[in-house]
Amino acid sequence: MKVKIKCWNGVATWLWVANDENCGICRMAFNGCCPDSLWEAEAGGSQGQEMEAGTVAHTCHPSTVGGQGKVPGDDCPLVWGQCSHCFHMHCILKWLHAQQVQQHCPMCRQEWKFKE
Repeated sequence: MKVKIKCWNGVATWLWVANDENCGICRMAFNGCCPDSLWEAEAGGSQGQEMEAGTVAHTCHPSTVGGQGKVPGDDCPLVWGQCSHCFHMHCILKWLHAQQVQQHCPMCRQEWKFKE
């Protein structure tokens, strides 16, 4: 008996390669969005909408923009510190902005420096 394959559809999945599954600040999963991004998506704001204090809110709602489907993580990437801790970009920027004197990692309290 011979079998002839007429069509084949590949399926793939991705995950962030991080030292944890959740952001240490917001406790949301890395393959999802941070609460700031979710709030903006639920509020119906547009991508890149200016907010108070000069910050920019990005949406990461799985909607279509310009005909392209979006997935969580597109506008809310992860960033690593030199201490190897990983956070949502929006979470660590908000944390660092709230620090008055020195900017420390919220997990290990070492001076925060972005890993290049």
